[in-house]
Amino acid sequence: MSYAVAAALQEAVYQRLAGDAALGAIVGTAIHDAIPAGTLPSLYVVLGAETARDRSDKSGGGAAHDLSISVITDAQGFSRAKEAAAAVNDALADAEMSLSRGRLVGIWFLRAKAKRDTTGGTRRIDMIFRARVEDS
Repeated sequence: MSYAVAAALQEAVYQRLAGDAALGAIVGTAIHDAIPAGTLPSLYVVLGAETARDRSDKSGGGAAHDLSISVITDAQGFSRAKEAAAAVNDALADAEMSLSRGRLVGIWFLRAKAKRDTTGGTRRIDMIFRARVEDS
């Protein structure tokens, strides 16, 4: 197994989202690698948990990474969050990204869950994307 490409994959995903004009029109620069400290924006995107599984073969090391990307809002409804989630999906689905290490074979949307946090009053959409990488 190779987890060696994980940091390069995360950086490429972050850069792809941060550079996407459609997503930027919805959330501005509120795209984060971790939930920011202090006052939170009304709507933001945050990269989250990751699960990696070995996908090495005799040609070399590789892994499948299931990446969580969340859209979080304090708005009363899900409308704006769903717009942002659609923009995240459009930016990543089948995207070609260059990695600083290794190679992205592909990235695909797997699933999403929209939920309301009754204690904090926020809405969030957690999306899972699967990325297949090879270490070169």
